[in-house]
Amino acid sequence: MPMAKVAVVGATGAVGREMLKVLEERQFPVGELVCLADPREEGTIVKFRDEDIVVRGASPQAFSGVDIALFAVASEISEVLAPEAVNRGCVVIDNSYAFRLREGVPLVVPEVNGQDVRQHQGIIANPNCSTIIMVVAVNPIRQAAGIKRIVVSTYQAVSGAGILGIEELTRQTRAALEGREEATEVFPYPIAFNLIPHIDVFQDNGYTKEEMKMVWETRKIMHMPDLLVSPTTVRVPVYRSHSESINIETERRLSAQEAREILGKAPGVVVQDDPAAKIYPMPLYTSHRDEVFVGRIREDISCETGLNLWVVADQIRKGAATNAVQIAEIVVEEGLY
Repeated sequence: MPMAKVAVVGATGAVGREMLKVLEERQFPVGELVCLADPREEGTIVKFRDEDIVVRGASPQAFSGVDIALFAVASEISEVLAPEAVNRGCVVIDNSYAFRLREGVPLVVPEVNGQDVRQHQGIIANPNCSTIIMVVAVNPIRQAAGIKRIVVSTYQAVSGAGILGIEELTRQTRAALEGREEATEVFPYPIAFNLIPHIDVFQDNGYTKEEMKMVWETRKIMHMPDLLVSPTTVRVPVYRSHSESINIETERRLSAQEAREILGKAPGVVVQDDPAAKIYPMPLYTSHRDEVFVGRIREDISCETGLNLWVVADQIRKGAATNAVQIAEIVVEEGLY
């Protein structure tokens, strides 16, 4: 692949730092690296290929000469800076919600719709982490047997709320074990030893925005605008890796064994499915991995064409940083910048 000048915007945050790791691990052809963040963090040092990189304040001028920019910042920042980067000839891969549903902006999971990258007009959107994890697991089934409906319940790690979510779980766990109360700041209720069926704001239909993202984004990624998706998203006291219980109603019947064989050959998927040996995916053992792990594959005893899957993946890696770098790889390989 040809060398590219790459910018990472939000390089000091959890996802930004993970992007730097993934760029290095996957030997992305970085000819020159620019690390950008909030101007208040200018001068911070981050590591890349054993070198110290000095972080610069993000500004429109910082994108001059940059080929590809990976954005790991809030939507309101992306909305301002991404168009500025594009105006300077940069291809933006944005991890925020800002452009995901916008007309003319591809929403891409490379294992599912990598070809959509070719349609970009300067910005390519990285989907929601829970959506990415789900569609990687579901798409091979869709390709083999069609799909009518998805019912999904997520069990989302606190790191999905950033470093502050991790710190709050740690503080509250320690306090609970010591018989103390600890203030709740990040989540609406205590998260230690608790589950919270509330991620993002509630919509008029009773679903949260996090849940509706899974509906809207799955339809766009799969080019199925009428696909039926019913989600419930839950925050759980786990540090890293999201889990999902997925029920799929297919157009033609697939046996559980057929589904295992299909998923076993699918890109980006690892099948861990031997209940007799207590083998199934778990967050603790999927963290810091790029694959989507699938287990508990079984036929739905309430529906003739139904399948149940238990799916787990690291939402910071495949659910954010790795997916963005994979998109960038397509951009470089196909000369789309």
